[in-house]
Amino acid sequence: MIMGAHVVLYTKNADADREFFRDVFGFRSVDAGHGWLIFALPPSETAFHPAEHNDVHELYLLCDDLQMEVNWLQARGIQCSAIKDEQWGLITRLTLPSGCELGLYQPRHPTAFAAS
Repeated sequence: MIMGAHVVLYTKNADADREFFRDVFGFRSVDAGHGWLIFALPPSETAFHPAEHNDVHELYLLCDDLQMEVNWLQARGIQCSAIKDEQWGLITRLTLPSGCELGLYQPRHPTAFAAS
């Protein structure tokens, strides 16, 4: 039986991005050994979108109030892109210390984890 999902983000500065997830987002973690932190994420869902190529993946953290989250991040010196109003929700991106982009998303659609 599947009991969860494990998301892997490949980054040029894993230590800095781990610190960001720990110190900025405050996500709980376990040390798998030698400082290799594995983070607990909030409830999650997955969607499958049509694409021209396979193996293109994105990670978005969901929130109830995107503007409030952006304000909270900016108060900590973290810049976010302009909020885009899409048919399916509000979206912004922030750049992790490594340079990787991470999406933040306020959905307008029902979420799968809310239904369970």
